Amino acid sequence: MCLGHWGWCQPFVLLLPSPSLQPFSSSLPCFALKLVQWWEGQKEGCVLEVDVNGEEVFLVDKDVLAPFCGRIKDLAGGERLAGAARQTWRVVLQGFPGGAEAFELVARFCYTSGGGGVAVTASNACALRCAAQFMDMAATEVSTAPSLVKMAEKALEEMPQWPWQSVVDAVKQCQRLLPLAESTGVFDKVVGALLSHMAIPGDATPTSSSPESSAFRFSCDTKSSCLSMRCTSRTWWFEDLVVLSPVMMERVAKALLAKGTDHDVVCRFLFYYLKCRIAGANAADKKAMLEAAIAVMADLDRSSVSCKGLFGILRISSPLKLDAAYHASLVSMIGHKMDHATLDNLLVPAPAGTSSLYYVTLVLKFLDAFLHAGGEHDEPELARLKKVGKLMDLYLAEVAPDPSLRPAKFVELATALPAAARDCHDSLYRAIDVYFQVHTRLTDEEKMKICKGINYEKLSPECCKHLARNTSFPTRAAVQALASQHTVLKNLLRGVPDQQLKPVATTSDDGDDHGDLGGGADQVVLYARRLDLSLESQNLKSLLDGMHWRVMELEKVCSRMKTQMSKMKSTRRGAAAGGRRATARSLPRMCS
Repeated sequence: MCLGHWGWCQPFVLLLPSPSLQPFSSSLPCFALKLVQWWEGQKEGCVLEVDVNGEEVFLVDKDVLAPFCGRIKDLAGGERLAGAARQTWRVVLQGFPGGAEAFELVARFCYTSGGGGVAVTASNACALRCAAQFMDMAATEVSTAPSLVKMAEKALEEMPQWPWQSVVDAVKQCQRLLPLAESTGVFDKVVGALLSHMAIPGDATPTSSSPESSAFRFSCDTKSSCLSMRCTSRTWWFEDLVVLSPVMMERVAKALLAKGTDHDVVCRFLFYYLKCRIAGANAADKKAMLEAAIAVMADLDRSSVSCKGLFGILRISSPLKLDAAYHASLVSMIGHKMDHATLDNLLVPAPAGTSSLYYVTLVLKFLDAFLHAGGEHDEPELARLKKVGKLMDLYLAEVAPDPSLRPAKFVELATALPAAARDCHDSLYRAIDVYFQVHTRLTDEEKMKICKGINYEKLSPECCKHLARNTSFPTRAAVQALASQHTVLKNLLRGVPDQQLKPVATTSDDGDDHGDLGGGADQVVLYARRLDLSLESQNLKSLLDGMHWRVMELEKVCSRMKTQMSKMKSTRRGAAAGGRRATARSLPRMCS
């Protein structure tokens, strides 16, 4: 289409607005404005063809925009264009904040000589402030003309008095204006306005949430809710901000923390955000949401993040392959809360491609993070350590039947915690016993490495008796258990008054009387008289029964070994004697 009757012809398609854009209701029609721009440019000045983000092309007069826009002045090349009248020069503006609509307002501001035709409102203040920064409109050549930057700043200062929904819309606009929204201070003003409204009780603040939606269930698990929460005066704003992108959600949450928002409230918002957005999202969006939430949770107080919620995030993120830094941060947070975990939390399936049933390596990372937490919690360190010790005993019993669990990993699990974590090693012994019964091909050396995790002095008499009769354990382990129980016995007897003890002799199988179990300075004397202390006496009796039975078993083994050795020696002597007799037959008999 040509406008030939005006004396010139250009492709008119450049003057049409993009079908995907909606013209501002507060402005003149886009067609009329651009037609004026085109005509004035052809008559008086140099025409600039401005491509805004590939959305739309504007034809403007360079001499009109340059006094207000430093960027246009620099891009146009003033001296060269001054002598090139009636020529069109193309300028491409990529990443222009606010898109074509914001540029049209900037152009109208310049054509009306400083804002007579532009109204800065709550709906466009953020975009105009960033657009003015992008176009370098902070200073003007005409000193008496108003500045678009100042006009936008004045509107933003009044943001705390804006309606709540206008503030929410400003937050949504900032998603498209980053990073200029941060560098210009627009984002900080938006967050400040959010905090001003959040301080007002929920029932007194206008919000888009309906009364029926004031109660909601809140969980990081999209299938079942782990926490029920009724909307309170501190959480009424959750539903309005859940529409934010992951990047913007992370920035808003961190900004709220920096301005002193309660960590519990921010943590609740993060889980509510995940609960509402995870369902139905694709893998890439899920990954972005989880990584953004983890980045914020890393800055929260450990007490404000629930252990169950962290394991929920871990369960959702397992197939998504989070970046290494975010995965390590999540593992560290779980490790710090290890004393609040349950057995079901730890039974994480092993990654695809591995033969094991459970992800033992991950649990070891949890333990390492727990041990290096450095006492950041209010609970006594020893109490927390013992809680984790009981939990690991349960976990060992659960993973011990796994035929694919390698001995080295089992040893790491059994020895990961320090000695103070367990007052009694009975549960650990039972788990090792199950492991030995399933893994029947282990050598004695491998079994002894696993048994190093057991402190035999912390075994009960019943377990000692069971170990003494347990053929799955190496004989050396039974001997070490007996030796350690000797020490326990001496310690028990050391605290008993001498007048309550009466030494007795024990009789061996050969009929000889022995007053001890062996010679030397470290001999242990057995006492048959009942002690007044009931618990100690019962333990001593059970212990002595087990020790006596084991001694008898060892003596029988030694006896059988001696018998076999005697038979072997007799056989060898007989063979040697037969050879000598065969040689001596040819000799004369020397004596009768």
